[in-house]
Amino acid sequence: MQEIKKYVETHKQRFLDELFELLRFPSVSADPKYKGDVLKTADYVAQKLKDAGADNVEICPTAGYPIVYGEKIIDTALPTVLIYGHYDVQPADPLELWHTPPFEPTVRDGKIYARGACDDKGQFYMHVKAFELMMETNTLACNVKFMIEGEEEVGSANLGIFVKDNAERLKADVVLISDTSMISMEHPSIETGLRGLAYMEVEVVGPNRDLHSGVYGGAVANPATILCKMIASLHDENNHITIPAFYDKVVELTDAEKKALNSAPYDEAEYKKDLDIEEVWGEKGYSTLERTGTRPTLEVNGIWSGYIGEGAKTVLPSKANAKISMRLVPNQNSEEIAEIFTKHFESIAPKNVKVKVTPHHGGEPVVTPTDSVAYKAAEKAIEDSFGKTAIPTRGGGSIPIVALFEDVLGIKSVLFGFGLDSDALHSPNEKYDIYNYYKGIETLPLFHKYFAELSK
Repeated sequence: MQEIKKYVETHKQRFLDELFELLRFPSVSADPKYKGDVLKTADYVAQKLKDAGADNVEICPTAGYPIVYGEKIIDTALPTVLIYGHYDVQPADPLELWHTPPFEPTVRDGKIYARGACDDKGQFYMHVKAFELMMETNTLACNVKFMIEGEEEVGSANLGIFVKDNAERLKADVVLISDTSMISMEHPSIETGLRGLAYMEVEVVGPNRDLHSGVYGGAVANPATILCKMIASLHDENNHITIPAFYDKVVELTDAEKKALNSAPYDEAEYKKDLDIEEVWGEKGYSTLERTGTRPTLEVNGIWSGYIGEGAKTVLPSKANAKISMRLVPNQNSEEIAEIFTKHFESIAPKNVKVKVTPHHGGEPVVTPTDSVAYKAAEKAIEDSFGKTAIPTRGGGSIPIVALFEDVLGIKSVLFGFGLDSDALHSPNEKYDIYNYYKGIETLPLFHKYFAELSK
């Protein structure tokens, strides 16, 4: 541990400078206007893997954005860790809500503010620097493979094809992912499960053109009003989702699992203060930790219609749209949920409008084992680095490729994130603590050490 700390201390400014350079690339995969920047980011990642000591570094083309691959095979008899991350980021909109430019990393109070700071550039780059550390100190204890993609924020549409076509090349004993969070640095934790996702877009169309709200209002159905009513009907008075068969395959927690989950540190007053809300909200009969980690949800991610410019325009809009995501839990299936959502949403539409439902992307929920060699290695790494026992938690987010790795490669994942839930992922003013960044670089080599030792 002292040798690790010494190396990090010696190179900490360079580690930070390199991350800042990575964060300056506006690698927004959802917006075609950033295509050149996304490709430049892939080039940068590939070069940094080479610089760190990786062999066979390649920018692998896909039908979309490329996947950066690199490896270091020191002994085929040793176990192999496949490190996954993504170099693409969410759009930075709304730009006016950022306190500093989203693609010009800024440090305030020991925190890096930039789009992608935590999700996932800051987190996957910890692995690159931890790998460099192990190479330079001659302490790499197992084989390492890197697979860093550029389409995670748009559903990883081409990753499945790449994984299936390169199953032999990607052969490993575990997938190591840092795209999740800890409770806090005072309460280090390891996520043992993720929710799945079904992402939909809906459109409600009324008259064949926008109308004068005075001339036609009251006589023609307003698509915006109809859409709002339809969306509101998707939850009942107990905030339970009303779609028929939605909960049919949901696996309820046992009493023991509930007790363990709710024993994690949680301060509701601090939770509300951080979000500036008066009360929490959710499905009746469940705690906040249960709602965010083990219960399915349905949320409106965006809604638009009519005139939203400056001043007033008395219009009855021709159509209204919304984007809706559903987080799923074991044993729900994203395609099944998308299908029953579509049927239900179409069925509740009144005859004075037309409805179109378009599925975007999805992914399956996963639960990772806590009795595996890899999980125990992560626990021991936390204990060495933090001096505390890791708390197992369930993550509320989704990483669809975790289930893909299990299905195609036959290997489990360890979700070894160093972010915080308060890091404003996907929001303006996304941040990542410099301390967390360095702590990750210090802790990850210990995982490799213990994984090699425990695998014997």
